[in-house]
Amino acid sequence: MTAATAESGAPFDGNEILPPGKSAARTERRSDYSVLLRQVRQAGLLNRRLRYYAWKSVATSVAWAAGWTAVILGGDSWWQLITATFLAVVFAQMAFLGHDAGHRQIFGSRRADYLFGLLFGNLGIGVSIGWWTSNHHRHHAHPNTEGADPDIMGVLAHSGDRARAGQGLRRLIFRYQAWLFFPMLLLEAGSLHYSSVRAIVRREIPQRGWEAVLLIAHAAGYLCVVFAMLSPVKAVVFVAVQQGLFGFYMGCTFAPNHKGMAVLAADDDTDYLRRQVLTSRNVRGSRVVDTALGGLNYQIEHHLFPSMPRPNLRRAQPIVAKFCTDLGLPYCQTGLVTSYAHALRHLDTVGQLARSDSGSGRSRESDGQPPRLPGQDGSELSADPPGH
Repeated sequence: MTAATAESGAPFDGNEILPPGKSAARTERRSDYSVLLRQVRQAGLLNRRLRYYAWKSVATSVAWAAGWTAVILGGDSWWQLITATFLAVVFAQMAFLGHDAGHRQIFGSRRADYLFGLLFGNLGIGVSIGWWTSNHHRHHAHPNTEGADPDIMGVLAHSGDRARAGQGLRRLIFRYQAWLFFPMLLLEAGSLHYSSVRAIVRREIPQRGWEAVLLIAHAAGYLCVVFAMLSPVKAVVFVAVQQGLFGFYMGCTFAPNHKGMAVLAADDDTDYLRRQVLTSRNVRGSRVVDTALGGLNYQIEHHLFPSMPRPNLRRAQPIVAKFCTDLGLPYCQTGLVTSYAHALRHLDTVGQLARSDSGSGRSRESDGQPPRLPGQDGSELSADPPGH
């Protein structure tokens, strides 16, 4: 059996949650991850890449400054919407750097990476690094786990149980979530800003004083420049376009990572290696794809080694794929367009359960069928590195 690339439909029907202890190829050998970790460490893939992050940070900062300079020099013109689009892309690239800092990929130091995150997150794009780190680390600890992963506890339903339990407006959204998914991404930036402010108000993060000051500085500077350079109507449209596309970009980056992959029960005890691999999907592509997605297209490797510097993920991919092949562990990897198709198909399948009568959307377990795991749908499996 080779490492899996599910080239057909999404690996999971969407209406099942894997029961405790029933994950694919579950084994009592808890040392599997240690073996893989040793291989990765011996290859030097956990070493810091300061030179890479130096030029990446400088280039992104220059682009950010150039964008705001264009706003100032461009005058009161509708052509400024092009600048808004450019800044949306730059904001996303800054968010990727903040993400890497949150995982200590850059300096390997809690303090240094946190300060970097304050500059690129709070000040640069108006997202709290303290809130994001706390929220995101819970996702990494319990990916696609009901009741534990904050990323599947939001406005969308990722399992049949949640879809059938929805009421009122939430159930209406569940029903049509596949159609609403991309339009709702336009609101993602607003959600990030709201969650950042709420975390500070609720005292949920340390250093909330500094975080608040930098968030206020970002908001004040952003709004002052936009409304000073543009008429009120153009300014409002500029903000809507820039923030909407920023959120859309971020959502499109995250969408392929876990949607349609295994959803685990809250008390699942699957070991770390299998939990991370079975719930994640890689996106195959070139270095252009790597840049556009901030390295998150190597989602499996990123989840297995969160502190691995971004440029090393590509080199780790064939090592991880081969290791999974040797274990007979499904390894899901698709093209970018196919990944979106899988995600939307999964959301639609789950949504159908919210549209049907409560008794008509039984899970595979209630029908006496075991949950279908990646690679068990007859799809062709491949361990090819991205771009090969």
